[in-house]
Amino acid sequence: MSFEVLDPGMLTQVQDMGRLGYQHIGVTTGGPMDEHAFLWANRLLNNPLNAPQLEITFGRLSLLAHSDTSIALTGADLGARLNDRPIAPWQTYEIKQGDQLSFSMPVAGLRAYLAVSGGLDVPARLGSAATVSREQLGGLDGTGAKLAKGDRIPLAPPSAVAKASVPYSEIPDYRKPLRVGVIPGYQYRHFPRSARARFFTSEYQVSQNIDRMGYRLSGEAIHGDLDGIISEGIAYGAIQIPTDGQPIVLMKDRQTIGGYPKIGSLSALGAGQLAQRAPGATVSFYLTDVAEAEARRMIFNHRLRQGAPGTTG
Repeated sequence: MSFEVLDPGMLTQVQDMGRLGYQHIGVTTGGPMDEHAFLWANRLLNNPLNAPQLEITFGRLSLLAHSDTSIALTGADLGARLNDRPIAPWQTYEIKQGDQLSFSMPVAGLRAYLAVSGGLDVPARLGSAATVSREQLGGLDGTGAKLAKGDRIPLAPPSAVAKASVPYSEIPDYRKPLRVGVIPGYQYRHFPRSARARFFTSEYQVSQNIDRMGYRLSGEAIHGDLDGIISEGIAYGAIQIPTDGQPIVLMKDRQTIGGYPKIGSLSALGAGQLAQRAPGATVSFYLTDVAEAEARRMIFNHRLRQGAPGTTG
C-alpha cells in the first residue's frame, strides 16, 4: 500500500508532532508548522493524533494511489483535485487504486496537511518521523530528505472511515489580517515603554524571508537596551529582535539556542496561524499571558476531542 510521487511540488515533507526531549543536545523539534490543521486531519480519520502525514507547502504536489484508502485534507486551500474533480480542504475523501491526487498553487494559506487512514508507515528517528532537513532527520528513510519524484510513500493498513468534515467554526480564514497574542519574554522589560507601545500598535508585513526556521517581519523597528544576550534556549514562537529592530518569529525548525533579545513569544496555535500567511500579509500583536494561551489551548483540545460530523470516539 503506497502513494507514488509523480511531482514532489515545491516542498513536501513527512511530519508528525515533532521530536521532543532532545533540544538540550541541539536537536530541534520539527513537526507541523500549523498544529491546528495537522491535528484536525488526524482527528477526522480517527488516527492517533501523532500519526505521520504530509505537510504540503505552496503546492504542486501530485500523487498516484496504488491502493484503496481514505484521506483527510486540512489547512491551506492549494487547489487540490482528485482526478479531474476539485476537492476542498477540511474534510475526508475515499481514494481508490489508480486515483491521482494533485495540488496547484495557494488560493488561501500556504500549508496543507494530507493525512491517510492509519497514518504513513515511515521510520522514527529519535522517537519521531518529523522531517528536519538541516539535521538530516526524519522523512521517508529517516535522513531528512523532502519528497522527490518517484518516491513511494508507504501507508499503514486503513480502517473504515465515515465521511467527516471539520465544523465550520473551527476553520480559519487565512486571508484575513492576523492579530495574535504575545506572551512577554525574559527580555521584555529591556524594551522601553515607547518601544513596547510601538510594537503593539503597529502593523507588520510578512517579508519574503520566511521558511520553517523563522518568519522575518517588516515594519516599525523597535530597539531595547541590550545589543545581545548570552545564548539561551528558544521556544517555538519566540520573537527575536535583532539589531535592525525588525522582528523574527522562530518556527518549528529553529535553532535550539540564540543570542538576540526576545520581546515575547506566540503560543503554538498563534504561530501556526502565522505559518499560513504568505509574504505581504498583515500581522499585528496584542499583549497576553500564559493563562490566556493555556485557556485557548484547552478550548481547542476540548473541541478536538468532541470530534467532527461523522467521527467517533
